[in-house]
This record gives sequence, structure tokens and C-alpha cells, in this order.
Amino acid sequence: MQKTSPKWLFFAASLAVLGCCLAGWLTWRQSLAQSLDETVRRGDNVLQLATTALEGALDRFERLPPLIAEQVLITRLAANPDSPALIAQVNVYLRRIQQLLGATDIYLMNPEGLTIAASNFDTETSFIGGNFAFRPYFFDALTGASGQFYALGTTSGKRGYYFGAPVRAAGGDIAGVLVFKIDLDAIESTWAGGDYAVLVTDPEGVTFLSSRADWRFAAMRPLSPEAEANIAATRRYAGTPIGLLQITGEGRHRNSPVLRIADGQGAREYLQRDMPMERAGWVVHVLIDTAAARASALTLAFVAMLTFGVLTMVGAVVWQRRAALDERLQVQAEARADLERRVQERTHELRQAQADLVQASKMAALGQMSAALSHEFNQPLAAARTYADNAGVLMDRGRMAEARGNIDRILSLIDRLTSISRHLRSFARTPGQKLSHVTLAEVVEAAVEIATLRIRAADATLSITLAPDLPQVVAGPVRLQQVLVNILTNAVDAVEGLDTRQITLTAHPAGEDVLIRIADTGPGVPDALASRIFDPFFSTKGVGKGLGLGLSISYNIIKDFGGDLSVSSGPGACFVLRLRAAPISVQEAAE
Repeated sequence: MQKTSPKWLFFAASLAVLGCCLAGWLTWRQSLAQSLDETVRRGDNVLQLATTALEGALDRFERLPPLIAEQVLITRLAANPDSPALIAQVNVYLRRIQQLLGATDIYLMNPEGLTIAASNFDTETSFIGGNFAFRPYFFDALTGASGQFYALGTTSGKRGYYFGAPVRAAGGDIAGVLVFKIDLDAIESTWAGGDYAVLVTDPEGVTFLSSRADWRFAAMRPLSPEAEANIAATRRYAGTPIGLLQITGEGRHRNSPVLRIADGQGAREYLQRDMPMERAGWVVHVLIDTAAARASALTLAFVAMLTFGVLTMVGAVVWQRRAALDERLQVQAEARADLERRVQERTHELRQAQADLVQASKMAALGQMSAALSHEFNQPLAAARTYADNAGVLMDRGRMAEARGNIDRILSLIDRLTSISRHLRSFARTPGQKLSHVTLAEVVEAAVEIATLRIRAADATLSITLAPDLPQVVAGPVRLQQVLVNILTNAVDAVEGLDTRQITLTAHPAGEDVLIRIADTGPGVPDALASRIFDPFFSTKGVGKGLGLGLSISYNIIKDFGGDLSVSSGPGACFVLRLRAAPISVQEAAE
């Protein structure tokens, strides 16, 4: 696998940084929009509360002036404005009503606008004698309508909302105007605090109520000449200079203005929400500082960038590890392929070596049996020689029947020698690898015939018991014969020289298998050596009496058949061959 180039790494790092910035910017935009939407909802709530409070205060006093204006004492004074006794009574009455209803001031004016009675008659700022004919609430009431007006008092210098109601004489003519003045400072004080400001502007756009004192008597936009003239004519602010809010920037969020307003502490950004009060001609504004929304959006943007960066780093680490893993897997795959190739080569060599060792083992066994075979062949040959000589003599004497008997004995000896030779040739040649269905009795007979010479030489006794219902087995006949011969000769070696030299061979079916047991009365196999008995070149015989390959080769041969070879001890050794039984249908077809 090729290593990553520095140029590619630089490109990937630049792409990651760009993605991080893009994720932060998109998150900032989205979260800022959501935060501002939440700010709008919060501003609407504040706006609704402020407007409801103002509407409630106006509704409370709006119906009172007409009711008080209908009182007999008020109408009598309006009809007789020069009566000192009535003026004194009305002054006291108006004070009592003012204190009872919680109004700021209550006063009565004649048709010329001159105040003739007031609840503050005994104060330094008494309205008695003052003329307020220039106020809209006065001339509206003279027309028979309800007069309302917000202004700064020219006498008291205090802000207030004025309600004017006509006072009618006995004939129904308007004889004066009764005025209620209320103070909205208590409502304004509830707006203080928080990250928002509440403003109320008059029809000319001048702020007369505000939760921020420095924004009172200031306009949000420059006043038109008509607005300035109207303010001067009504003396709404009693000559107080009208300022202008320092709006340094404007924008919008959806349908809401976003203003940047400068003050003594610097410029701040506000989101503005408005609600008109049609009855009074006012507009209630709520300006909410957007610093919290922007800080929240910026925090989320940083979190998004950090998350993107962490995920990018994790992805890079995972990718790097994956690349390293792929590289290791590729190296391992190449090593595995090379190892498999070598294993195949070694396996082929080992199989060839195994085959050669099998042949060597057989030839070694043949060498061990050569002495016994020489004796076995010499006896029939000597007997055949004697029978042949006797047959010639008997034929010369005309004793043909006896000569014929000698010839039959010679033929019998020749058949025996032929059988021994045939089995030896079969044992010595290299077997094929193909498995077949083998009749176990035939293989046992052939193996015993080969091992008989060794058994006789050791003066041992072999007992064979084969079950009558023994099925065929899956094996190679020649290799199975070699295994049996090897185990039988090992058993002979084990009992040689002992008092009891007994060997037993039994075979019987066991489920889907056939078990062959070869047991001897020898010393057995120690438990410490039982696990190594089938290892190559391991032998319990003395030096020069074996290569230690017979049982190992036998074990591998039985494994090739799909069977198993095991050993147990006590008393003597018992080797158990487990072979697969041939299917019954196949056996019947073979029969």
C-alpha cells in the first residue's frame, strides 16, 4: 500500500478546516434565526402585558369623569361659577373623590378654560386660576365628546393622562369641563429591568413613557414640521426639548425591525416589536437586546465547529487505522498465500516421505521376517524334494498310487509357498489412495497369514473373534492390512519372552462404525507415554529394534480412512481401530 503524499494531506487538512468553518457558519445562521424567533415571541409576550396594563389603567378612569360631571354639586357650580361657598364645597368634594378613586388631580373649568375648582386647591401648584383652553381634552369636551390627552403638566411639570367630560347645566347646555388627571408612572416602573426596553410614543412619534429614563422625550425618527407645530400648539411637553434616539444601523429579521442604538455605554442591537393603541393614538414598542441571542448562536456555532473538528479527527484516526489495518491485512494475505504455498509444497513432500517411510517400514518388517521366511520356505522345499525323490522310486517300482500321493503332497506345498509369496508381494508394493468397501474378514486373514511367521517365532498364541453380522468397512485393503500387520507384530514384540504370550483380535459393529481390538498380555503402555505413542520416531523398543514410525504411519492411515486409532493399557496393551461401516445399500448391491 502506498503512503499518503504530503500534498494530499495538505488538501485534506484544508478541506477539513473549510468544512469546520462552513459547519460553524451554517449553525450560526440557523441558530441565530431560531434565537431571534424566540426573541420575537418573548417580545410579543412583553408587548401584550405592557399594552394590557395601559389599557386597564385607561379603562379604569375613562367612565368616571362623566359620572362625576353629573353630580348636583358640580352642575350647580358650573351654573354659578362666582359663588365662593359653592367653590369651597366643590374643592373639598373633588379632593375626597380624588383620594377615593386614586386620581392624580380632578378640576373643573368654565367654558373659557379657566379653572374654578380643583382637588389641589390648597397646594403651591394649585390649578385654580389656570387656563388650559389650549389642551385638546378641553375643546373636545366642549363639543360634547369625551376628551383624552397625554401631556406634561404646565403647572406641576408632571406627566399625566387627562380625561375631559362636559358639565351640562339644567337646560342641557355645556357649562364647563370636568377633568381627571391620572399618573402612569406606577405602570412604567414595572417595565424596568431585564434585557428589554418598553417605550410608548404619541401620535407625533415622541417617547413619553419608557423603562429607560434617557429615552424619554426623544423621538425615534426626526420630527416633521407639522409634528413640531402640533406639539408646540398643545404644549404637550411644556417646552421640554425633544431629543432623538441615536439609531446607527437598521435591519430586519423576518417582519421585525432590528435597530442599532448608541448611548453613553456604546451601541447595542435591539429587535423591535410594536403594537398600536388606537383609542389613545399611541404605539407601544418593545426593544429586546439581541446580545443574548447572538451569544447563544455563537456558542452553538463554536460547539458545531468543535463537534465537526472532533468528528473529523475521529474519522481521520479511524481512516488511518483502517488504512494501517488494510496494509497489515494485505501483508498477512500475502504471507498467508506464501505460507499456504509452502505448506502445500511441504505437505506434498511429507506425503511422499510418508509413503516412502511406509515402504521402508514394510521393507524393515520384511527384513525382520526374512529369517523366519527362510525357515518357512526351506521346510516345504526340503519336504517337496523328499516327496519327489520318493515318487521317482515308487514309480520305478510300479507303485503308481503311492507316487501319485507324493505328487499331491508336493502340489500342496507349492500352493502354500505361492500363497505366502502372493501376500508378501501385496504387502511390499506401494498402495493406491482410493478407498473402497472392504470385507474385514479377508483383510484380517491376509494380515494374519503374513504375521504368522513372526507369531510362531515368538511362540505366541493368536485368538481371532469376528462378529457374524460384521459389515464391510470404508478403507484401502492393502493399507488396512499393513496397519493390522504392524499392530500384530508390535503385540508379538510385547509378549516375546514372557510366560504368557497371548494376543487377541476381535471385531464387532458399534452403531455406524466397526471396532477392531488387538490386545496382548504384555507390559502395556505407561500413562505418561500413551499421549506420545503415535508421535513419529517415538518407540518403546530398545535401540536397533525399530524406527518409531509404525504406529505414527498407522495412525495417519486410519485417519485417512475417516476412522480413529487409540490405545489403552491395563493389563497389557489394547489398540482399538474405529472404521466407518459401509452403507448397507452399497453392501447389498455389492453382494
